[in-house]
Amino acid sequence: MRVVFLGTPSFAVPAFRMLLKHSYEICGAFTQPDRPSGRGQKLQPSPVKLLAQEQGIPVFQPVQIRNEENRRIFEDLQPDFIIAAAYGQILPLWLLGTARIAPINIHASLLPRYRGAAPIAWAILNGDTITGATTMMIREGLDSGPILMQQEVQIPIDMTAGALTEEISVVGANLLINTLDGLRKGVVNPIIQDENKVCWAPRIAKEMAQISWHKRSLDIHNLIRGLNPWPIAHADFRGQQLRIWRSMPSNPSTGSPEMPGTLLGYTRDGIHVQCGEGTVLEILRVQKPAKSVVSGREFANGARLRLGELLFQ
Repeated sequence: MRVVFLGTPSFAVPAFRMLLKHSYEICGAFTQPDRPSGRGQKLQPSPVKLLAQEQGIPVFQPVQIRNEENRRIFEDLQPDFIIAAAYGQILPLWLLGTARIAPINIHASLLPRYRGAAPIAWAILNGDTITGATTMMIREGLDSGPILMQQEVQIPIDMTAGALTEEISVVGANLLINTLDGLRKGVVNPIIQDENKVCWAPRIAKEMAQISWHKRSLDIHNLIRGLNPWPIAHADFRGQQLRIWRSMPSNPSTGSPEMPGTLLGYTRDGIHVQCGEGTVLEILRVQKPAKSVVSGREFANGARLRLGELLFQ
């Protein structure tokens, strides 16, 4: 079976590898153009491009895949399946129509929940305990096509968006193979999404990363892990931006609550900070500007923090 694969980040790599492992012929890989990255802002290829080049698979990197000039490429490739996984562009109808059997997308949520660009981050930001992967028929609307198969994934309270992305990418890759096999055998039937249950997962913005200590500790914790590995939640500390990588909600301290942002105490690996509504957050991993990530306790010792000090406002 001939496959044209569309994907860009590392999330798409397990699906690419799984297709190769199951002897699908990937006749072309479409990925986003190389982007500047790092201190030198040198152009860097996407993980999908690197894998395709390693396997000797033709790579295509159109700035706008909707452009008519790309139609001939797809028609010449003659795919049985078009597979998309975090490609990053809306696919036009003419492109979808070039798949002999079906155009299929792997989406990192249990649709119709969390349509959009950041389903993993928003599942954590909202405190969900279950999410999953969905394979779906691609339609021109955003993540609106019929559902083919789904699989749930648990979200432990300490799981970050980065770790959840890795897990769902593997679950989605296996689900994709089961979906393709089911379609070929005629045992997978598309299910129309319930539009009354749709909710959205828009792109994450850097402006979301500022912590408000007047919120409950669980909400702050979900922000910290939901924005890890990007853009990383932060707080203002002594005129500098302190990035907070890891945390854990804690039991409230005894006595009257202090002002939110106040240092309440030390733990083996971190510090306890007062949050809103009398709740407490343990800060476990932090990073000062141009410094390495350290434990909350190492940070406290190095900064000579004092109990009762208002650390964050």
